[in-house]
Amino acid sequence: MDGILIVDKKEGMTSFDVVRDTRKKYNEKKVGHIGTLDPLASGVLPVLIGKATKLSDYLMNHDKEYVAKIKLGKSTETGDREGNVIETEKVPNNLNEENIQNVLNEFLGQTFQIPPMYSALKVNGKKLYEIARSGQNVERQPRKINISEIKIIKYDTSNKEIEYKVTCSKGTYIRVLSEDIAKKLNTCGYMSYLRRTRVGDFKISDSGKFIPLEKIFKDNLNVTIDNQAKLDYFLNGGKINYKYKDSLCNIYYNQKFIGIGKIENEQLRRFIII
Repeated sequence: MDGILIVDKKEGMTSFDVVRDTRKKYNEKKVGHIGTLDPLASGVLPVLIGKATKLSDYLMNHDKEYVAKIKLGKSTETGDREGNVIETEKVPNNLNEENIQNVLNEFLGQTFQIPPMYSALKVNGKKLYEIARSGQNVERQPRKINISEIKIIKYDTSNKEIEYKVTCSKGTYIRVLSEDIAKKLNTCGYMSYLRRTRVGDFKISDSGKFIPLEKIFKDNLNVTIDNQAKLDYFLNGGKINYKYKDSLCNIYYNQKFIGIGKIENEQLRRFIII
């Protein structure tokens, strides 16, 4: 069983819980996932099974889509609803969907974001959340992110809560984005809800689907290696001439999918061999 299972992770579960349950259900040792979701978050978690685990680094680079909520007027130590409240501020009375959208628009495009202390990033071999729990704070370097779409869904005036949708690059922390949006609105806030609705081409509507390896890259060019000697040469690092434009391709031998390759300068180069 080699491919990707699209899971709709429930709130309260860790991403590792999903991996563990998948190993048990399919009796498969090689199981991983794309893009960790915190326990309080729900939504799309692509689970890699069998030989698909070799594709993890390649698939990690996909953009992601989320629906999130910001509770205005309070901030927490973790940036989400699980942390202790550390600050309160008045929420401006003149907020409405139009001026909130104007602020959201300021986050479009490439920006820099400082990773939160409560994250799994490592500094000097220690995870930031471990340092944070010991009461310390360390300097973190800003990281470049890209937000291609961000739109308000609604503003709940009675609860002072914003619901919005965002499409962003890998490595974007929605907790930090939510805090930064609140600051731009002249108040403070924390992320009260998070649901991931898409990872690359994998959508929440695909939940429960199993996608075989060769179907994951169905839009790639298909290339066939036509004899054993040529295959052996290629697997040992050799390059094969193909008169195609530079592109990713699916490699086949004897009608069997064997991996992903790159064609550069009319040469097929080894990339990921399954």
